[in-house]
Amino acid sequence: MSSLQTQTVIDVHHWNESLFSFKTTRENSFRFENGHFVMIGLKLDGKPCLRAYSIASPNWSEELEFFSIKVADGKLTSQLQHLNPGDEVLVGTKPVGTLVMRDLRPGKRLFLFSSGTGLAPFMSIIRDLEVYERFEQVVLVHSVRQVSDLAYRDYIGAELANHEYLGEFISNQLVYLPVVTRESFDVQTRIPELISTGALTDTLGMEPLNTSEDRAMICGSMAMLDDTKAALEGCGFVGSPSQGEVGDFVIERAFVER
Repeated sequence: MSSLQTQTVIDVHHWNESLFSFKTTRENSFRFENGHFVMIGLKLDGKPCLRAYSIASPNWSEELEFFSIKVADGKLTSQLQHLNPGDEVLVGTKPVGTLVMRDLRPGKRLFLFSSGTGLAPFMSIIRDLEVYERFEQVVLVHSVRQVSDLAYRDYIGAELANHEYLGEFISNQLVYLPVVTRESFDVQTRIPELISTGALTDTLGMEPLNTSEDRAMICGSMAMLDDTKAALEGCGFVGSPSQGEVGDFVIERAFVER
């Protein structure tokens, strides 16, 4: 248990019947890179039940935030979804992950491709001053099945631009593109198709993807990861071969069904 800390839940938000997020206290000694994930969980039947969760809060925040699906028969999420302020959760002490900017080649535009709760690490990254110093433009694409699944939509689209310290950078450099696949919506297709057909940049009124200047990060289901990776490779992009080696894009492969 020495690799775990006990933190207290301070806020819980239910986005819809299948998605929720929660915030916890944070130890002063807890350090992570924006984009990292950590093991979190509960003690069930006297033993820790843990799963990997991306940290949705930026590394300068005094709190930790996590974004989760609700799985009725999931060993962990069936319990996590009933959290209330004051409850305790277990948080690992060793954040890790491959969605880190240092493994990207220099570029001008950064595309963040996410599906479902794969948005979580990018909520951390879009509140990182370094990303706006490294890239002229940051494009966040979030794909979901239903409109109600667009968690954080109002926060990203409106509130972030008024952030006391990051607002100027965000309003000038961050572009947000919500995508819905199973309901009528402005953009209603999968991310891989947006990339492979050129509809992504056409929709945004941008220049086509360019391997010399564009970089990407991908987080979502395994099918989404594989298909988006293939779409980028079809456009000539080369992924980071392993942690610590730079590439045109990076992916996170740590997550399985909870």
